[in-house]
Amino acid sequence: MASLAVPWGETEQQILDFRYQLAWTRDAVETASAFLAVGDRDSANSAWEFLVRTQEKDGHWPQNMWVDGTPHWSGIQMDETGLPVLLADLLRRHHAVQPKEIWPTVRRAAAYLIQHGPGTEEDRWEDDGGYSPYTLAIEIAALLAAAEIAGLAAEPEAADYLRAVADWWNDNVERWTFIDDHYVRLSSPKRSRCGEIRQNIVSSKTHAHSPAALGLVRFGFRDADDPHMLSTVADIDRQLKSETATGPVWHRYPEDHYGEHDDGRPFDGDGKGRGWPLLAGERAHYEVARGNVQEAARLARVIEQQTSACGLIPEQVWDSSDLPYRGLFSGKPSGSAMPLVWAHAEYIKLRRSIADRAVFDMPPQTVERYRKNGTKSVYALWRPDHKIPELPRGKVLRIEARRSATVYWSFDDWQTVQSSATKDSHLGAYYCDLPTQQLEAGTKVGFTFCWAEGSWENRAYELPIQESL
Repeated sequence: MASLAVPWGETEQQILDFRYQLAWTRDAVETASAFLAVGDRDSANSAWEFLVRTQEKDGHWPQNMWVDGTPHWSGIQMDETGLPVLLADLLRRHHAVQPKEIWPTVRRAAAYLIQHGPGTEEDRWEDDGGYSPYTLAIEIAALLAAAEIAGLAAEPEAADYLRAVADWWNDNVERWTFIDDHYVRLSSPKRSRCGEIRQNIVSSKTHAHSPAALGLVRFGFRDADDPHMLSTVADIDRQLKSETATGPVWHRYPEDHYGEHDDGRPFDGDGKGRGWPLLAGERAHYEVARGNVQEAARLARVIEQQTSACGLIPEQVWDSSDLPYRGLFSGKPSGSAMPLVWAHAEYIKLRRSIADRAVFDMPPQTVERYRKNGTKSVYALWRPDHKIPELPRGKVLRIEARRSATVYWSFDDWQTVQSSATKDSHLGAYYCDLPTQQLEAGTKVGFTFCWAEGSWENRAYELPIQESL
């Protein structure tokens, strides 16, 4: 459960449908990993078994659900499909589960990520999907974890395919989310009528500044001292950090309206978002990854100072001047949900990370593949619902589709034509590879589809080869 509390319970908030008493996939994973951090494998396994039983047939998990698994909200958040895969791998690495035992669940989740990623799905908080560095980090890390599990479950072809997708997405993280010298919270691909991604924009409905980019370090993709990260952290502090009587707090994003009004009135569908202690925990994990364990320990003590009298960690703390008549004091719990189970889980993992002097739940696959080995994608991936506008020189063009087809292709403006049958990835996608790696910049690759049932695509696609994207 996210919490047994009702936020601003002295008011009629129930009409706003904030169901903290539901099971949230994200919170279940965060809590289970905290149990592992203190050595409680049985409780972590119990959470995993709940997730196994509540996974939807297509591989995703509900945004939130009742305890019998019945979905409540209808939104889909891609991180809530990737996070259970990371939990499965964390359990495997703690010898709590076996690869062949978890692979069926992991396979379905990985297939959903491939079919619907990269990026976010629409949900009740984001009106327009797009690319979030946090979600991308989870999606890619989950694909790599799934690849390792697939290999251990004796499915090496699935493992290779999963890694190929992960590598291409990782190569594009900066192109999709690094704008104006910092990673943005959510960027929306601007598309032409045929769906080709032309450029990234930050729409009026997205929020450019957010601690979400810290996930790129937390999940092992980027070094904490990478210049992109340093400029982003500086931006986060300028835009979202506030000082309180108990220490610093960070906000989720500008113009967050989920919190008390400035005069202390409870949230009523509008308000002003306040500081979240769990974000101090995420920032502290960034400091652990940077080697600054002393600063991480200081932030852990800040979280302790921001609890209730009996040690409960709130969702938000009041970050303005004291309002005693409202029961609001600087750096102490606001009227939001308390305790927030996710915040408790973050604090527990932070204490473990400080003790280990390493981030407890950082996936080893991303660190090894991208930071140590510097792996780059061999392929450039194109699919009908996620087209690329041009092909980087030196890449193999991998064409993907949801159904079987024969791909007819040409490198000389259709003077000669060759064909390739797609292969079944057994992960919800069919693909074929065109030998484009030796072609020079300026060459155009043309292709079209003849689908397995005999119908044609009725149009040809053309990709110019460029020096770089």
